[in-house]
Amino acid sequence: MGEVLSEAEWTARRDAHAERVRRWTVPHHERRAEGRKHPVLDFLFSYYSHRPSRLERWHPGPGVVLAGDAARAYLRWPVYRETGDGVELDVAAFARERASTIAFARRLLTATASRAPRLGCFGLHEWAMVYRQRPEDVRHNAWPLRLGGTGTDRVVESQRVQCGHFDAFRFFTPDARPRNTLQPTRETQVELEQPGCLHANMDLFKWAYKLDPATPSELVADCFELAARVRELDMRASPYDLSALGYGPVAVETAEGRAEYVRRQAAFAEESAPLRAALIGLTGVLTAGHVTGR
Repeated sequence: MGEVLSEAEWTARRDAHAERVRRWTVPHHERRAEGRKHPVLDFLFSYYSHRPSRLERWHPGPGVVLAGDAARAYLRWPVYRETGDGVELDVAAFARERASTIAFARRLLTATASRAPRLGCFGLHEWAMVYRQRPEDVRHNAWPLRLGGTGTDRVVESQRVQCGHFDAFRFFTPDARPRNTLQPTRETQVELEQPGCLHANMDLFKWAYKLDPATPSELVADCFELAARVRELDMRASPYDLSALGYGPVAVETAEGRAEYVRRQAAFAEESAPLRAALIGLTGVLTAGHVTGR
């Protein structure tokens, strides 16, 4: 039998989780209602497909039994079951249903964790996404480029572009792709991802919600908040002038800016390690549950 939480205990955790993430979901709803786009924060709810309502929803994860009458509300989801002590996640059922996702996440996260962080890409993927583009085609064209189009192109041409993350590389402009030292593909993703990559660390949120509702919601929120802070650095180091939104630039076209980027990149690599380890641990629990049928 797993840990049993009284109704008072688990509803307190449920409410605390919802309150925590509403710091992000409520402003997002307000911006959408007003038709305002945000080049930094919208990414967390548009590129990533976890709806705000799903982020607010609390799940305990495997091995936790929710006691009390209110716990029966969780039976609306087919991967929960009722026991003599309360309601719990049916680990075996979830693992059967998501076997391929669990296996891939385990492979990718374990491979990434096994590598030393590679630093010094300087966030040039965002620059490569606008390289030689017409102004009207620039993704965030409501916001000016700090150095203008020609100046932005010069930065790409003067630096070594070395992005190994496929989901960033696939948005490079056609002219930028040959300038990258690597040509990552979906098939080489497990071989190339490494813990110094900002996008690999933001993607911990993706793997957390891909395993929802098996991922404890506190871990989902931890990964989301890391992604939000990494995204801020990602866009501060981009070619866009976002000072009107309060984001001062990390000017990676300068030696000082590149040094600042590397310091922050290294800090995020260190901070991401325990979250990646927790997700790897979760995939192990789910894999074991599938094998044993528990």
